[in-house]
Amino acid sequence: MAAEGWFCRWGWGRRCPGRPGLPGPGPGPTTPLLLFLLLGPVVADITDGNSEHLKREHSLIKPYQGVGSSSMPLWDFQGSTILTSQYVRLTPDERSKEGSIWNHQPCFLKDWEMHVHFKVHGAGKKNLHGDGIALWYTRDRLVPGPVFGSKDNFHGLAIFLDTYPNDETTERVFPYISVMVNNGSLSYDHSKDGRWTELAGCTADFRNRDHDTFLAVRYSRGRLTVMTDLEDKNEWKNCIDITGVRLPTGYYFGASAGTGDLSDNHDIISMKLFQLMVEHTPDEENIDWTKIEPSVNFLKSPKAPPLFSPRQCG
Repeated sequence: MAAEGWFCRWGWGRRCPGRPGLPGPGPGPTTPLLLFLLLGPVVADITDGNSEHLKREHSLIKPYQGVGSSSMPLWDFQGSTILTSQYVRLTPDERSKEGSIWNHQPCFLKDWEMHVHFKVHGAGKKNLHGDGIALWYTRDRLVPGPVFGSKDNFHGLAIFLDTYPNDETTERVFPYISVMVNNGSLSYDHSKDGRWTELAGCTADFRNRDHDTFLAVRYSRGRLTVMTDLEDKNEWKNCIDITGVRLPTGYYFGASAGTGDLSDNHDIISMKLFQLMVEHTPDEENIDWTKIEPSVNFLKSPKAPPLFSPRQCG
């Protein structure tokens, strides 16, 4: 089925069974940073469901072939991570655990969409569980640290699925999903749940659900979109949609989780990466996308001044 036909059939927000893609409108309002990124027409704003768009070398799919294998080293894991036939458990429901899983291959796609099937569950009652999962697209991989089991001051993109409010004064309702872009100069503040470096976020009730839970991340032409399917309705719900994001190619996808005094099971069932079929201008094709510095145009946190502005690519 052509992308246009699928869009007309399913419309905004519908998660078509077995098909990749986040149905929705084209890029949002143009910012100065995006002018050079938005010069060419978009051939297809969503993937059309054909198998060639699934990039298996960047996907984690049951029965998890190539995970931790010397013969097919597609994914590596460390820490408390255990591999089963049905899921990858980053941490068990035990205190002071950290685990992660990372794609072995750097991703050189300019436009992509990642679908994550995950599950966070445990015996802890309300506000007696933690800490959550982080999804990564970063320069460094397999480096343990204090940010949901991975390193601080990272280079790249992080999506935090946070289940515990460390900041007792926060007005946000947890579980909470937030996005952070870092050029290595920013530190994630756990005591404020990353408030000062958060680009955007939303409340998302994904813990201890008795059905499948999904998250999708799309990056294309400077626009970053995060959507969820948590209600067992086979529909995407908008969580985050921002423009002006600059990410290089050649970074790694990964997922990590950590527990402290409180704990949960943090499971990844699948991570599926799809290539978005987007036409770029000759000038865009001539850019060395591996040299782009992670940044956001006019990045502002809710209660803080701008943290950094984009560095123009030479």
